[in-house]
Amino acid sequence: MSENDPGDRIRVYSDYVCPFCYLGRAALNQYQERRDEPLTIDWRPFDLRSHKRRPDGTIDTSVDDGKDEAYFEQAKENVRKLQERYGVEMELDLSRDIDSFDAQVVSYHVRELYDYATWLAFDEAVFEALWTDGRDIGDEAVLVELAEAAGVDAAEVRSALDDETLDAELRERFAEAQRQGVSGVPTFVYGEHGARGAVPPEHLERLVEGV
Repeated sequence: MSENDPGDRIRVYSDYVCPFCYLGRAALNQYQERRDEPLTIDWRPFDLRSHKRRPDGTIDTSVDDGKDEAYFEQAKENVRKLQERYGVEMELDLSRDIDSFDAQVVSYHVRELYDYATWLAFDEAVFEALWTDGRDIGDEAVLVELAEAAGVDAAEVRSALDDETLDAELRERFAEAQRQGVSGVPTFVYGEHGARGAVPPEHLERLVEGV
């Protein structure tokens, strides 16, 4: 991401398949809208599905991760409450079988090589495609479409998805997040302080401005 991007920065660890990341971004957007100065998102990728991903990239939903139906029902209820609180419409409340790895590959590529506005357009489009439109963001054709709409060439997207070096770099970013103590998403970090979860705009304001 260019060092010339405008405004102060807040680091945001997130994974596109996390509904609370989508809701947390809605809260962040609300806070950003009422600030006098711009607040840039310094996105850091996080991988929620690594333990369920088969060698061919598909998701094995039978893997026991300790989350039973009661957990998912509670999660859905929490999503519904936050939808109402933040005024967000969602087609899905949870997504168990869609993988975000390829979406994060493309997002990481765009983040590294394009300006902030281009990356943000793609990033928001991926979130909306999954949570608002119910589309499979693990599908290459969907990612190409979203990237093209943001101004990225289709052939470049396909090349990024086949790039083993880019794949390795992204996995290292996942590992880096873990080394830094990030154990769940969304996680917001500003300076020496952080907040985890889809916290409200007022909480983000306190995190950034100390008020």
